[in-house]
Amino acid sequence: MNEHFSLDTCLFRMGDTPWTIRQAVEGVSIMGSIGAGKSSGSARFIALKFLQAGFGGLVLCAKPDEAGTWRNYCYQTGRLEDLIVVEPDGEYHFNFLGHEAQRKASKLGATQNIAQVLKTVIRSGQEKATGKSDDVFWESALDMLIHNVVELCLIAYDTLSVERLYDIAASAPKKESDSAKDKDSAFHLAMRAAQAHINEALKALKNDMPAGELERMNKKEYESFILKHVPLAQRLKRVDDFFIGHYRSLSEKTRSIIDFYLSGFLFVLSNEPVRSLFCNETSNFTPEDSLKGKIILLNIPVKTFHKAGHYCQILFKFIWQRAMESRDIAENDRPVFLWADEAQHFLHEYDSEFQATARSSRIATVYISQNLPNYYASMGGERFEHRVKSFLGTLGTKIFHANADIETNRYASELIGDAYIEDVSVSQNIGENTNLGSAKSYKLERMVRPEDFVRLKNGSVDNSHLIEALVHLQSRTFSSGWNHERITFRQ
Repeated sequence: MNEHFSLDTCLFRMGDTPWTIRQAVEGVSIMGSIGAGKSSGSARFIALKFLQAGFGGLVLCAKPDEAGTWRNYCYQTGRLEDLIVVEPDGEYHFNFLGHEAQRKASKLGATQNIAQVLKTVIRSGQEKATGKSDDVFWESALDMLIHNVVELCLIAYDTLSVERLYDIAASAPKKESDSAKDKDSAFHLAMRAAQAHINEALKALKNDMPAGELERMNKKEYESFILKHVPLAQRLKRVDDFFIGHYRSLSEKTRSIIDFYLSGFLFVLSNEPVRSLFCNETSNFTPEDSLKGKIILLNIPVKTFHKAGHYCQILFKFIWQRAMESRDIAENDRPVFLWADEAQHFLHEYDSEFQATARSSRIATVYISQNLPNYYASMGGERFEHRVKSFLGTLGTKIFHANADIETNRYASELIGDAYIEDVSVSQNIGENTNLGSAKSYKLERMVRPEDFVRLKNGSVDNSHLIEALVHLQSRTFSSGWNHERITFRQ
């Protein structure tokens, strides 16, 4: 274990309270309106401290100027050599299919590994677009299609490519009877290639058996023998049962919706810049490089590349999260950070589950957004408000900058809570005898009113370049005895 990376190492002080690596890996949420100073104030300050402390990390980009900002941060902290900028026409490539097929840390097989990545990314887009993510039928149908397309491709070719996955999905059999043309479709070619592998395995098995034993079996015995002794045959039968027995019988309308999600996603992956960056080239960096102190920056901003930027960053983020969770802390205890400005663009369904164990994996998550409604719109589906607040509840440090959003300010005010305030009333009776009296009572009031957040300083010349934020800490108190404090950052 590296003493430098002890959880009790102080990264900086908030007022007179130390903020340690322990607080960092419990997660950070930063919220504030446009121009409130969150990026040039608390976010910039924390980013520089992470880099100075030797953290590795992953930076997701929503805006085109973020790559320049992080190059400047790395320059200021002497970390430019650790910066890996993944961008169109750049030098870095990562083949996610190859990486996931060979994951040694996972107990899952290659099919489950890859299928889980694909469906997580697809559903992150579903939630934004339609809210269908809460419908069990659509979820199950899409999951089964993804799994079986990947499984068939692996059985048939022992390798994966986005193009093959797309072609197999697009040519899967439909209700109407197969024509001669269908027999040469990508789906049927893959089925024949898979059957050829099974025949080879069966031929090798036959050579080790007494002569004529297979020939003496009836059809039922023969099929049972193959399924028992040839693992590939078991896998192919399950694939065949799905496509021929279930998927082909779906109504055209139902099937077209499911096809749209998978084919639409694979179509994005098969086009530039995603194809070259994450699908078609040999990997010359991996998520595990963050454990060596590298800062991986995905310069494929959502504001420029739209859906492609969203898909490929969610894809890499999910793979990165699983890689970080798989590492052995006893061998490598370097903290790593996951950084997302405009974080609402980069959420997926496993984030809450991931964040719940991030501390034990030494992962410091920093999510920056303007307000709660941004997260609500991103989460989609039913119970979106509960899902967002449940997710935010896993982030231990919450920093609130100036904000004009009523919902966010109310949430922050309620989070900080109430306290009993002394209320002194004075009475005066004027007559022949003047009497003065006072009485004390206590009443429960909000410690910070929602409207107080509107008045926080947001930097600029008018505020002497000072930026204010109300900081709420989980399981920690400031010198005041409260778990919140007004903190000033210099712009």
